[in-house]
Amino acid sequence: MDETSIINENTDVFEKKITLIERNLQEITINDKEIIRKIIRKRNLKIYWGTAITGKPHIGYFLPILKIKDFVEAECEVTILFADIHGFLDNLKAPIELIENRYHYYEKIIKIMLMSVGCDINKIRFVKGSDYQKNSDYVFDLYKLCSYTTERDCKRAGSDVVKQRDNVLLSSLIYPNMQALDEEYLKVDAQFGGEDQRKIFMHAKTFLPKLGYKKRIHLMNPMMPGLNSDKMSSSDELSKIDLLDTEQQINKKINKCFCEEGNLQSGVLHVFEFVIFHYYTSISINKKSYTSIEDVKKDFEMKLIHPKDLKLACSNYINKMVTPIRNEMLKDIDMIKKAYNN
Repeated sequence: MDETSIINENTDVFEKKITLIERNLQEITINDKEIIRKIIRKRNLKIYWGTAITGKPHIGYFLPILKIKDFVEAECEVTILFADIHGFLDNLKAPIELIENRYHYYEKIIKIMLMSVGCDINKIRFVKGSDYQKNSDYVFDLYKLCSYTTERDCKRAGSDVVKQRDNVLLSSLIYPNMQALDEEYLKVDAQFGGEDQRKIFMHAKTFLPKLGYKKRIHLMNPMMPGLNSDKMSSSDELSKIDLLDTEQQINKKINKCFCEEGNLQSGVLHVFEFVIFHYYTSISINKKSYTSIEDVKKDFEMKLIHPKDLKLACSNYINKMVTPIRNEMLKDIDMIKKAYNN
């Protein structure tokens, strides 16, 4: 192979990695794009995604899971953080006595989801937050960070993530500072998360340098709206389709979604846009093929797709995605009962 061919091949590999890393993101700054390119020219990008251990994961988790697959295929060094301490800091969404059991639940279901989309989990580092967040260096850095941040700073940073209340808990103020420190202690270049993390990401960019640590890259994926609300949430049963929901439960939830003929403000269309079209390259609705959400929306708005047909197709595709995950999880009923006390 001559020198020109080698240069072209290296350029192709570089561009492919950049495309995989950046596609389908909701937000990434121009400066962060430039830093990614500088790193990729020298070595693989180190990136982490953290998930707080709270309620049961839902179909909205397919968004980060599919993006993680992109990172792995781009040869990034990927770390997944199971943030168990964060789970109970957030208004005790995960009771302390259940946190260990819920950690095992999350670890299993996230790995099953990754395998279901064809991601090689052997190329991912899985970390439990409490395995390093209680060590002396981390805790002392947390004290130092608290000396730089005010109640207002932390309350604002966590406002889109941590449950808010009139008489704010100290634990919810610690949450953003810990998430900032995780970037340093996991030794990564970048943190990946939903767009609801934007204020926490800005908090990290602002305050990590106060401790002498570098600013990290932040990559944000879109957040899936709830079935009948602004955000699909693990801790809001009415907003989500659970990964352990039965076929009948899934059908019932989708059938109950608002879906007026010709009206694009529908939770069913959200499921197509944020989950199904990220999972499938093409779909069929009433025997017609579609390769983009824009085409589905266009036909629905023109009343060429009936709400009943849209809901039926939605139920069918979600059931195909969820069934193998549910079947695998149900092999350990005892683990599920211990994690969620039911």
